[in-house]
Formats: sequence, structure tokens, C-alpha cells
Amino acid sequence: MNFDRAYENSAFIAGGSSYPAMWTAQAEAFRISHSALSRIDCPYGDGTRQKYDLFLPEGPIEGTLIFVHGGYWKAFDKSTWSHLAAGAVARGWQVAMPGYTLCPEARITDIAREIADAVTTIVAQTKGPVVLTGHSAGGHLVARIVCGLLDKSVMHRIRRVVPISPVSDLKPLMQTSMNDILQIDLTEANAESPCYLPAPSVPVTVWVGGAERPAFIEQAAKLARVWECDLEIAEGRNHFDVIEALDRNGKLLGFLLS
Repeated sequence: MNFDRAYENSAFIAGGSSYPAMWTAQAEAFRISHSALSRIDCPYGDGTRQKYDLFLPEGPIEGTLIFVHGGYWKAFDKSTWSHLAAGAVARGWQVAMPGYTLCPEARITDIAREIADAVTTIVAQTKGPVVLTGHSAGGHLVARIVCGLLDKSVMHRIRRVVPISPVSDLKPLMQTSMNDILQIDLTEANAESPCYLPAPSVPVTVWVGGAERPAFIEQAAKLARVWECDLEIAEGRNHFDVIEALDRNGKLLGFLLS
């Protein structure tokens, strides 16, 4: 198998190279329109990227949705995804989006613990139910942190976890050229892959696009099999547009906030 090809997304999506610029523009437009109800760069640690953005609804807060971004742990920033808060905010939920140190400055092991710290901080500063979701590498991170990296008091606040298109098994990425940056070794792959860890005590539903690369569909299906949890396949959705349902009243958002 050509692992670089198996885990390449943009080249297999129509207009794939245009998505990052589109996300950035949409995110900036949302922050401008929602500036009065936004709290940007709230710290959860001392690192440059150890900050989160919080987007508030106009009325009473129903709960908190935490979204962790993807980018193979080596790209993007929380500010690229602000627009994905629009749907939940419109339904009365506040949305927190943490950033994290990227590879190779940090290893995946370190990043997972940063996100655990971020979630712990956000939960401590909010009330009501918490829903945890993340996309791609972010899907890996939300699945990983509920496997022993969060205190019981934090876990008790989490209503559900929805990893979207998660990388649940890090071992295949050891065979890709991006591992020059990620630096995953076998010890880390075994310790930090959710599919090699016991299922958490909170409800989990794995979400993946039906038009994604076969490697990502298998990554999602493997986690659902091992954890014996639900698998939802969004027909016709690819690795990039599977998350678009977050900024509108689609099936994914409805499930997250139910």
C-alpha cells in the first residue's frame, strides 16, 4: 500500500486545494459578525498556542460544545474554524475551540495532554452539559483524552463524545512521509491510539463521511468495532465537507446537541 496516497485527502476532493482559504475567510467573517459575543485567546496554559476561543449565544446558555480541529497535528489553528460555531450558537450553546502546539514542536503524546488540560479548564469555567467533538487529528484527540487523561469530575460533565473522521490507529502513519514531522514510533502508536485503549465510560458515536478515503472509513469503523459504539456514515460527504454540517442545522449538529 502507498500510505502517503491512502492518507492524502485534498488531491481526491474536487477543489480540495481551495478549502483552507475558504475556511479562513468564513471563520474571519464569523468572528467579525459575532465579535460582541466572542472571547478570543483565553489561556489554558503557558504555551503560545495553549489558548481557546469561546463563542457565546445571545440568550441563556444550554451547554458547551468543544470542537478540536484537525490538520494531522501539524497544521492549522483554532482561528481557521470559528465559523463552525455558528450552528450551535444559534441553538443556544456556547462553543469552545482550543488550539494546541503543533508537531514537530510537540509530539502527539504532548498534544493529547494539552487538549486534556484545555477541556479541564473549559469545563471548570462553564456550567451545564458538555459535548466533545473533533475532526480528523482532532477526532483522534477527543477520543484519546477520554481514555484516562481526564479526571472523573470532568468526565461526569461530558454528555457524549463524537470523533469525526478520526485517526484511531496511529501505526499506518508511521509509513507516511509526514512522519518525518510527526515522529511517531511504535511505543507512541501503541500508547496514543484510541483503538488500542479501553472504551471510555461516556457515550461515543464515531462519525465519518461516506465519500472519504477508504483509509479514513476503516479508521472510523475500527474504532467503532473495538469500542463497540455507534458508527454513523454521512453519505456523500468527504473528509472536508463532512464538518460543514456543524455551522447549520444538519443531522450532525442535531445529534451533537440532542
